[in-house]
Amino acid sequence: MTRSGLELRGVELRVDGQVHIHRTDVALAPQGFNILLGPTLAGKTTLMRLMAGLLKPTAGEVWFHGRNVTAVPVRARGVAMVYQQFINYGHQSVYENIASPLRVARASRAEIKARVGRIAELLQLSPLLDRRPAELSGGQQQRTALARALVKDAGLVLLDEPLANLDYKLREALRDELPRLFADRDCTVVYATTEPGEALLLGGHTATVHEGRVTQFGATSTVYRRPVDLLAARAFSDPPMNSAPVVKRGGNFELGGVTAWPAQRALAGLADGPYTVGLRPHRVQPLAGGATGAVTVEGRVAIAEISGSESVVHFDLHGSTWVSQSHGVHAFDVGTMAAFSLDVSRALYFAPDGRCVGSAED
Repeated sequence: MTRSGLELRGVELRVDGQVHIHRTDVALAPQGFNILLGPTLAGKTTLMRLMAGLLKPTAGEVWFHGRNVTAVPVRARGVAMVYQQFINYGHQSVYENIASPLRVARASRAEIKARVGRIAELLQLSPLLDRRPAELSGGQQQRTALARALVKDAGLVLLDEPLANLDYKLREALRDELPRLFADRDCTVVYATTEPGEALLLGGHTATVHEGRVTQFGATSTVYRRPVDLLAARAFSDPPMNSAPVVKRGGNFELGGVTAWPAQRALAGLADGPYTVGLRPHRVQPLAGGATGAVTVEGRVAIAEISGSESVVHFDLHGSTWVSQSHGVHAFDVGTMAAFSLDVSRALYFAPDGRCVGSAED
């Protein structure tokens, strides 16, 4: 166990007989970002509260800095937490907000001044130190909350969707800054998000979370490219991953009994029978954008959306709803038939129990 690592060993949480967190065994990476990725109510915040000591597990242990801290009060753990809401003290200036944890720790006046000055400069808050939170923009308020967490030099920093309430431009700016802010800090960082794109941008390691279960944990790029099951694959796709039942017969996969493509590489060795194919929406393109290894299909358009320079089309295919996500503006009339290409060279395949059994890329 490295100095700044955090580990959950057999941690469970039950409330009134109901399981909120299923047995979880995970050792977080001591440096870089550890991302909890999953939809709202998946259990990400509950996991963070267990890590912080705000909740006590029903079973299992929390280890931090190489020791069992399950029974250690949260104030004695060296934890900083930032929520998506702007939690600042409205009656205090920005300076006093940032300095508040240092005053609780009885740091000297000189040390407080120096540390607040450094973190304020880093987060571009220096000209705002005399203002009250009500006088700040949303982004400035969230920077203040981040500064208060960072100034503590805590060994564990928990960021619970900290950018969710900001507008797009502010989110992009802060998202770019965060890895730099923690680059030279000796701390374990845990970042909760519902957005797969955010996880990919931050890098590090990712745990996919579904209904109180950590379904996979590993390097973010590995979890994205090699999900262990359909739940992990769906967590890492926005818009949601396309999935449909297929049947392997001999050397081919068949979709809907009429569309077929060859089982390539290691997939050729799979036993004949039923599977689920998974394909991310950006691998499903209007026919003009067909890719190598693509299979052409036709489906009836249900929804057509254009967002800036991106088009998202929902269409019915052999009884399943599929989504195409493509660059550029592609106009479709709802209710009409349209042609799409499925890049099956990037498809994932899952057994009836949900386990990922292979990829065309393997």
